[in-house]
Amino acid sequence: MESCLRGGKSINRLRHRMNVFFNIQKHKLSFSVLVLLFISFFMYGASVSLSEAAQEIGAHLFWDPISGNGVFEKNGHNMSFKIGEPLVLLDYSQLAITDAPENRDDVVFVTDGFIKMAEDLFKTQEPSAYYRVGAILIDPGHGGKDSGAVGGYIKDGKKVTLKEKDVALEISLLLAEQLRKNYPDKKILLTRSNDTFLELEERVDMANSVKLEPHEAIIYISVHINASVNKDASGFEVWYLNPDYRRDVIQETEDNKDVLPILNSMLEEEYTTESILIAKFIMDGLESQIGEQSSPRGIKAEEWFVVRNANMPSVLVEACFITNEKEAQLLDSEEYLRKVSLGIYNGLVAFITHFEQSRGFTGVE
Repeated sequence: MESCLRGGKSINRLRHRMNVFFNIQKHKLSFSVLVLLFISFFMYGASVSLSEAAQEIGAHLFWDPISGNGVFEKNGHNMSFKIGEPLVLLDYSQLAITDAPENRDDVVFVTDGFIKMAEDLFKTQEPSAYYRVGAILIDPGHGGKDSGAVGGYIKDGKKVTLKEKDVALEISLLLAEQLRKNYPDKKILLTRSNDTFLELEERVDMANSVKLEPHEAIIYISVHINASVNKDASGFEVWYLNPDYRRDVIQETEDNKDVLPILNSMLEEEYTTESILIAKFIMDGLESQIGEQSSPRGIKAEEWFVVRNANMPSVLVEACFITNEKEAQLLDSEEYLRKVSLGIYNGLVAFITHFEQSRGFTGVE
């Protein structure tokens, strides 16, 4: 009972349940029903919904209802959890045990013990380790013998042909130039800087082999141009990894094999959450730059090879339709491609600012 009385809000929740119990008693329900209700109220008396808990402790909540994984984030700290699991991951480095979050009628509830663990973590003055984005890898789709999608438009009675590999490379080079100017302290890398063919596995291996300092992260951006048999299809979209897909982020050892599925699920949830945020920020950036010329098609989830096999937050940008004559004409304009690259750039800047501030990085080593 002592844990139920922690803090004024817990007391108020308990009082409310007692009031409900005694109001029910006025309606002269059977003694056995009252006993069951009484037990139920006090079994869950210290529970609040996940969203209420986030408001109570003033934390940002990132929640994936498909996988049942979530993250609380505050003061440069984060607490990862999963429905039905008593294990939580603190600052992506320390395991702890608390009351497991429960799903009741499609609403997730957590106990006061769960909330207290989060509060104890968040009131720590300094994060156990700050995190910063140390590298951004830009992957221009296709290249060399792989032209990607092909489209074009009619100009002065002649057909102008465009290849996806060329347009994606030009956008990527412009993006890399902008990022290098703004982030001289970060590694801004390209999987290719010319008309070179790379296997998908080579692109992913390049991403996963980038050398990072402790507590540095890498972002993977794959740039493509869309195509469709429907010549009227138009617009831009950003893809991230389908939440149904789960990869092994940590390899099994004797020390972690019992909890490995939980750890992988939690860390994969971090990548999914961050990928969704990157996708959202890039969509906002693109809409601001080219929204009047081309319409946003939204954020989507798919198991693209280059996204699902990169062990880091990853998104795939589809910048307009090369098979749409109007958009093909736009894609043949250097001014338009600069706007596309600026939209992606602004989205990345917004995400990096969020990521580093929320994980305690101040810009001072």
